[in-house]
Amino acid sequence: MVDARLPRGWTLQQIRDVSGDREAVALNPDRPVKWVGFGDAHEMPSAEIVLGFHSLCLVKPVDDDDWYMGSLYDDGSID
Repeated sequence: MVDARLPRGWTLQQIRDVSGDREAVALNPDRPVKWVGFGDAHEMPSAEIVLGFHSLCLVKPVDDDDWYMGSLYDDGSID
């Protein structure tokens, strides 16, 4: 299992300060992530970084500089 990671140069406290979420966490990226758009869903590439903000999260895929916002479910999956 891969450990949770933070964006390069950031601390968890900085992420909490900027987001305003005192409970923001870095999550283990080893979880299913699906892109859902206009009625269809497909697996996204593996996640490199996942940041959790209660029921929302930000996902940075491996080999992609973009970040995606999604819903975080109780079973650990993201869409």
